[in-house]
Amino acid sequence: MQGRKQFTDQLVTQFRLSERVPPHNLYRRLNELLNWSFLYEATHDLYSHTGQPSLDPVVFFKLLLVGHLENITSTRRLLEHCALRLDILLFLGYELDEELPWHSTLSRTRQLYPAALFEQLFDQVFHLCVAQGLVKGDTQVVDSAPVKANASLDSLCEKQPIKAPPARMRVVDQPALTSPSPPSLTLAATPAYQLRRVATRHARWQAAPHHFLGARHAKARLISNKTHYSPTDPEARISIKPGKARALNYVCNLAVDTAQGVISHVQADFADSRDSVHLPVLVHQLHQRLRANGLYWHEVLADTGYSNGANYALLEQQGITPWIPVFSRYKPSLDGFTYQAETDSFWCPAGKELPFKDYDKNRDGGLLKLYRASARDCRVCPQKASCIPNTERRQIVRTAYDPQYHRALRRQQSQQGQRMRLLRQSTVEPVFGSLLHHYGLRRVSARGRANAHKTMLLAAVSYNLKKLLKYHPAQTLARVVALPKPPPPPRHLPFRLRIRGLQTGKLS
Repeated sequence: MQGRKQFTDQLVTQFRLSERVPPHNLYRRLNELLNWSFLYEATHDLYSHTGQPSLDPVVFFKLLLVGHLENITSTRRLLEHCALRLDILLFLGYELDEELPWHSTLSRTRQLYPAALFEQLFDQVFHLCVAQGLVKGDTQVVDSAPVKANASLDSLCEKQPIKAPPARMRVVDQPALTSPSPPSLTLAATPAYQLRRVATRHARWQAAPHHFLGARHAKARLISNKTHYSPTDPEARISIKPGKARALNYVCNLAVDTAQGVISHVQADFADSRDSVHLPVLVHQLHQRLRANGLYWHEVLADTGYSNGANYALLEQQGITPWIPVFSRYKPSLDGFTYQAETDSFWCPAGKELPFKDYDKNRDGGLLKLYRASARDCRVCPQKASCIPNTERRQIVRTAYDPQYHRALRRQQSQQGQRMRLLRQSTVEPVFGSLLHHYGLRRVSARGRANAHKTMLLAAVSYNLKKLLKYHPAQTLARVVALPKPPPPPRHLPFRLRIRGLQTGKLS
């Protein structure tokens, strides 16, 4: 006889949530792993002693961690997902009949808490990883990746000129055909969210009516961070990744330990600057974190984007060996010119000296050294027509960090440098792939650099926590039994009999 299951929606009177979640569950183990009580003391001064009770700080951070562990970037969908999971409800401390917080409460609380509080949570988890033996600290890998901002290129507006026009210039009215008309606000039977959108566009038009038309066709012409900005997220920057279209992004700079792939540092930076500019701040903060945990940093691995003479000097000054390849534009020597370190001068092919004269700076603030020959020597030189036909004397501009560049180039060309390059790729690239595709870092839902930094910190905390839960140190107990060495066979026996006796064990 065929059976049919009949469902009756009955009220459950006896139900214990802790009995339904097994002990090996991820969130149950995670709740027992970390002590969350420090969050109450850290957020005590952010609230008043009167008024309605706020959202529990522990519940807030647990909700955000669940969003990254479940790869959910929307707060609305996150709360819907949590209401359907018994293990997450137990992790949050909510009963089946309790309502979860409103999605806007999470957004307001994230704005309230400073980034230092998120960094404190990251330090707590990193300390647990060090205590469990997942971090050695001697070798760190640094890399960066763009993360999409919560803004579109369609929202770009032209920047207004800084200088005001002179008073004698007349303001000429734009023709009626080229001036855009303001968006209409008289919409009947329109939803509230569409009314808010039209009101926002109307406010933009009133602020800059002639820029409104230009932003509408921003994709059709050349745009850059010098000419355009996003009013939706003014701190987001236009960046281009090879093989991809332009987008408004932030840059996630990451440091990973080579022992077990634990993230040791993360920070959010502007996407319109080079990676080499961000390295000094990263080195300073990471050095402090490692020293606070009793670890010593000896080597750093990075790609060519972090190549900079000042960075080489900074790392070597702190006793850190930089395994950073030198960019291709650097030339270790000049054709036909020889350098003498004793006098700090160059000698040209004609045998004339170019002594050191002065220091200068390039566009990035790097220190340069200027070497110039005398005008009299160059005037009578027979090679002037081929050397400097249009200038009075020859000048050589070199970086002030030539010794650091030479040492980095020797390390790069060595066999150990090739091994370090492979180690860098196998360490940091899987971490970035996991963060972008499995830990909700493909897009920053909040706006602003501070909120992007908070999001990246929570993604790194989630990654380290899961790494910590999956780590099982190898505990192999080997028992060695020492056996006596058998004596050699007698020499008087034939070779064949000696071999047969050893195989059968009859010889003693």
